Amino acid sequence: MTSLLAVVAVLAVLSAGFCEEQKNFLQRAGVAFNSREYKSLLTVSNGERFGTWTWPEMCPESFFAVGFSVRVESNQYGSDDTALNGIRLVCAKDGNRNFLYTIESHTGYFGDWSQPQYCPSGVLTSFQISVEPHQGLFGDDTAVNNIRFRCSSNPTLEGPGMGWGEYGHWSEECPDGGICGIETKMEEYQYGLDDSTLNDVRFHCCASQQ
Repeated sequence: MTSLLAVVAVLAVLSAGFCEEQKNFLQRAGVAFNSREYKSLLTVSNGERFGTWTWPEMCPESFFAVGFSVRVESNQYGSDDTALNGIRLVCAKDGNRNFLYTIESHTGYFGDWSQPQYCPSGVLTSFQISVEPHQGLFGDDTAVNNIRFRCSSNPTLEGPGMGWGEYGHWSEECPDGGICGIETKMEEYQYGLDDSTLNDVRFHCCASQQ
């Protein structure tokens, strides 16, 4: 029953910001489409050291990421800060935004999900993350603080993350098609010690259908 309630809560959050008819066609893909073939992997060099790479999640065949939302813990003012905890991609097919899937890989446990942001047209093709470097033995690590995506139609979208750290270089761009999968590097819950949660992320590129 607990897991069912959790699923209902997630769907309620995902539905926020969508029109009524879109709510009926929003589904969590999870690992159901992980066998989808991808052409390349987008990475950046400024991710942090803590945690391990977790499972990938992929958009369904012929679907590509057209938007995203982030899970952010606000400033804790002297308590343990974690900043960006998760990234959720929204997948659509052929520009149709009435039937959407979401993918997110492993996310952290703190903060709230933002409202989704979308490319005005096209798909997500590259990314950039803002990362606070390791703060030393007695510092408060937050690792990834925010993320930007570039759309194939040229606009840049930025999440409502926290301001610690700096942006690194942009990833390469998907040469054809767009972003279709996500995999996160996550530090597990530290049970009262310093949590940094999301430390790095990489995205899969799939080719457009010919």
